[in-house]
Amino acid sequence: MAFTVSTAKVSISPPLDVNPYMAGYGTLDGGREATSSAPYESLWVRAIVLWENGSPNLIMSVDILALPRSIHQRARERILALAGWSNGDILIQSTHTHNGPAVVDTLHPFMCYGLSDLSMVETYSQHLENDLVDAASEALNASQTAVTLDYKVTTASIAYNRVGLPYLENTVPVIVARKPNGNAAAVIFNYACHPVAAGMRTLFDGDFPAGACNYIENTNPECFALFLQGAAGDQNPMGVPSWELRDEYATKLGAAVDVAMQTPGRSIGSPLQTSYQEVQIPLDITPTAGNMAAVRAAYVSRLPNLDGNPAWYGRHAQVMIGRIDSGSYETSVACPFQVWKFGGSPQLRIGIVGGELVSGYAAYFRARFGGANGVIVGGYGNESCYYVPSAQFLPPYSSGGSYEGGWDPDHPGIAGGSMTVYGHIGHFRGGTTGVEATVINTLNSMFA
Repeated sequence: MAFTVSTAKVSISPPLDVNPYMAGYGTLDGGREATSSAPYESLWVRAIVLWENGSPNLIMSVDILALPRSIHQRARERILALAGWSNGDILIQSTHTHNGPAVVDTLHPFMCYGLSDLSMVETYSQHLENDLVDAASEALNASQTAVTLDYKVTTASIAYNRVGLPYLENTVPVIVARKPNGNAAAVIFNYACHPVAAGMRTLFDGDFPAGACNYIENTNPECFALFLQGAAGDQNPMGVPSWELRDEYATKLGAAVDVAMQTPGRSIGSPLQTSYQEVQIPLDITPTAGNMAAVRAAYVSRLPNLDGNPAWYGRHAQVMIGRIDSGSYETSVACPFQVWKFGGSPQLRIGIVGGELVSGYAAYFRARFGGANGVIVGGYGNESCYYVPSAQFLPPYSSGGSYEGGWDPDHPGIAGGSMTVYGHIGHFRGGTTGVEATVINTLNSMFA
């Protein structure tokens, strides 16, 4: 079958009078604010439509920390109306920059940042939803270029496992949409690392993934670059955060991709099979009256912050008490799973999960499906409202608490760590019906 590509990008860098608030690090009170409407480098929604015999398939990256469920679901419904396609044909992913703008719902603006007036955040969030739809529409209507697809894997030494697990993500899968003359029309590249090389700054920026895209496009003027974030939940960049480190890693990753794309890799292609489904992942909650009274009491004990926790623990406790009193708390959360499978030998599978997927999942699926040559695994897909820990981060395998696992040893039965900033009442359930089993069983079924 014949392939063509069309592309578009839409700026999402907010001026200060629209939304000065920055996302990615919890604050004591009132939120971190940008100091200039001019970003360090512009933030974008980048969109590639891969047409297979006239049928469109969309992949978009967004230079923000995370898309909340509310924005994703509304934008997805509007994008679905643009063409005759299915849910599986539309893949949206956040790059997870920690110097992007704050949006509604995730990280929870009040709990994480102490923002009580959300009018500017809400206004920007509506703009962002419209920008997602506009980028999809522009890519659908842009001129198409005939291409072939090829794939290879290179490496880049940027990340380390920040919790000391043996999973080191250094592979860089590279998909090139190549013109008949051999030049790249578009490249999609993947790496697993938190985009925090710049550290906590006061200028909007997409960190090293955005810098790598700019490097590739400046080096290859005919090429459109798109970064696909990997299973980066427990992967951080090596070194002391700074603008210089951010630029160094942008160049390192961009140069690795640039070298890889100069000569064709193995051919991939038709048929392109896409699928999408949402699965409920259970929280470790027993919703009986007696247990919920104990949970409420645990949150009440956090309000005066006698344990010296960050300020967001108290704000989180305040909201959780309100949810318990109103009966509006959740016992599970929805997680989107998306798989694209390309033809060729071996078959290339791409599996993208919502949430901050930890690297052990990538290691597991690579071992099952032919290594990085056969599978790309990523998180932050479509909507990202929690960490997705493996069993190693939860009791009984972990005993000292875990930020990624979302619990603390002082109150192991309620939310801690990441679940306080994402605004959930508890951590995920472990065991045979819990989070790890759900992720593995769902992706194995979709990869088959």
